[in-house]
Amino acid sequence: MKKNTTIMMFLFAALALFTVQANAAKQINDMSDITLTVFVPCAAGGAGELVDLSGPLHTLITFTINGNNVSGTAHFQPQGIAGTGETTGDKYQATGVTKDTSFKVSFQNGQAQQTFVNNFRIIGTGQGNNFLVHEVAHITFNADGTLTVFHDSFSIDCK
Repeated sequence: MKKNTTIMMFLFAALALFTVQANAAKQINDMSDITLTVFVPCAAGGAGELVDLSGPLHTLITFTINGNNVSGTAHFQPQGIAGTGETTGDKYQATGVTKDTSFKVSFQNGQAQQTFVNNFRIIGTGQGNNFLVHEVAHITFNADGTLTVFHDSFSIDCK
């Protein structure tokens, strides 16, 4: 989860650097195929297994640049991502939504804030092999380089 947060913050900063200064909202709306492997601990009767997934991921990022600040939102949602367990051959679907409900970055001092909500679900065809992750985090980069992360909630369930 920490890697995803770091990647998203880098993406937002990179977008801001390549955008002409303007007050109008900008939007990136993309559908790209991805491939990933996820360990599902409750699969294979509780022994766990790696699940290879692939398919389209919808990405929607909106942002506005005002002076020396950029702010906006981001939304990532699987659109038919499916895969197979490497051990059992069971079929899985990736569902959920990962979003940045708000982010704000200053170009003057590097301060940044974001609220990150992640609902990551790998749903199997059998019983007891659904892997559910839920996370809400508030992330702040202070001007002095200090990073703080506050988790409102974090849970991982196998059902």
